[in-house]
Amino acid sequence: MELRFMGSADLLLSSSSSYRSKPTSNPFLETGKGRRKRPPVLLVRAAKRSSPSKGLQKEPKRALSGILRTEAAVLGVERKAGSGKSTNLWPRAVLEALDDSISNNRWESALKIFGLLRKQHWYEPKSQTYAKLLTMLGKCKQPEHATLLFSVMLSEGLRPTLDVYTSLVGAYGHSGLIDQAIHTIDEMKTISDCKPDVYTYTVLINCCSKLRCFDQIPALLAEMSYLRIECSIVTYNTIINGYGKAGMLEEMENYLSEMLESGNCLPDRFTMNSIMWAYGNSGRIDKMESWYEEFQHMGIEPDVQTFNILIKSYGKAGMHEKMGLVMKFMKKRFFPPDVVSFNLVIECFGRVGNIEKMEYFFRLMKIQGVKPNSITYCSVINGYRKAGLLDKVPAVIRQTENTDVVLDTPFFNCVISAYGQAGEVKIMEEMFLLMKEKNCKPDSITFATMIQAYNALGMDEAARELETKLHHTENKALAPG
Repeated sequence: MELRFMGSADLLLSSSSSYRSKPTSNPFLETGKGRRKRPPVLLVRAAKRSSPSKGLQKEPKRALSGILRTEAAVLGVERKAGSGKSTNLWPRAVLEALDDSISNNRWESALKIFGLLRKQHWYEPKSQTYAKLLTMLGKCKQPEHATLLFSVMLSEGLRPTLDVYTSLVGAYGHSGLIDQAIHTIDEMKTISDCKPDVYTYTVLINCCSKLRCFDQIPALLAEMSYLRIECSIVTYNTIINGYGKAGMLEEMENYLSEMLESGNCLPDRFTMNSIMWAYGNSGRIDKMESWYEEFQHMGIEPDVQTFNILIKSYGKAGMHEKMGLVMKFMKKRFFPPDVVSFNLVIECFGRVGNIEKMEYFFRLMKIQGVKPNSITYCSVINGYRKAGLLDKVPAVIRQTENTDVVLDTPFFNCVISAYGQAGEVKIMEEMFLLMKEKNCKPDSITFATMIQAYNALGMDEAARELETKLHHTENKALAPG
């Protein structure tokens, strides 16, 4: 069969973590500890490329020094945010420090810097700043701080804009407070220039989808219809993707049909990928392929994510030959496989114990210039563990030392599990110490894996000590900050 199908939305499913309440102290006035000093990255990179006396001409030198001065000023702002004393700081540095914290979802830092910003003599309240902060707090699931921030905005005499209200809806919705989000929309309806639009409803529908609150979606759509707000392609894609990820395939197809019948919103690549992922993940390969044919007739072409969905679906279904054909087809169509493509293939062959194929694609990955990441190395180590080839694991760990890959907690959990299940307690403990050296914090999986290994070998005292340490870590994490 000619390989023409491919497909889905998000390859890595994002799970909604439950909301945990935080103390409601005023974050805009609190002091707190200063941020850890970060090295000026550009300076380090420049030093690696050439010495200051050689490669840099006059203009590049001037540009570089300007960038470094800005970076130093931003870091200075982050340190001063802890004390909140300065009132005459360089505007650009304060605003860039705030944007940096917001873009990296460092909500505590962002709120402290915002508190410092409000004390500057040149400060002027802007609704756009509040909208950005509220959006960030929604991503970080901090609804109480979002409520407080909204109150601060009102105290400054600013009238909430549509963007601010929509960000507040998202802050409540992403935290699982759907009723509060709906109440906010009801409040918006009473304000002439802040009436909810299609984007506001789409944000809430997205929250409902992620929280599996599908019973709310028909009511929200009915409300939109009553207010004469038409669904956008993003609205339909959000619903289709949500039902697809929940495995509610019939409902997913119903909304796809409604989308097509509307005539205003034609499916796009995201629609196709969502449908392909849903059927592929459910093992309905025939439906996945037939739907791809339909989308192809509509003129929708696949992208790399579509191919990755196919690879994952075929691998999960044990259709390894088709999975290999996808990789060849990608090369033929000038779609270079990315790190996700190789990770999926490596993980699949490692899972079924085909070490020869796993190693082949691991080598091919590096030959084609695709850098392995932590997930790649985890998959290779898991493959060796399942095949009983633990003697090959040290070489993999040495490879990571010669790369710039960031070793994370899941990587070390993988290594610790491999040696723990094999009864190699000493090496397991060495990996635990190495984990700490690499500044990777052990989590509940780390401790559970080691405790299980100790219990299996009858090392009851070591298991009890680790359980005590686990309880201490959990209590420390739950303690109010």
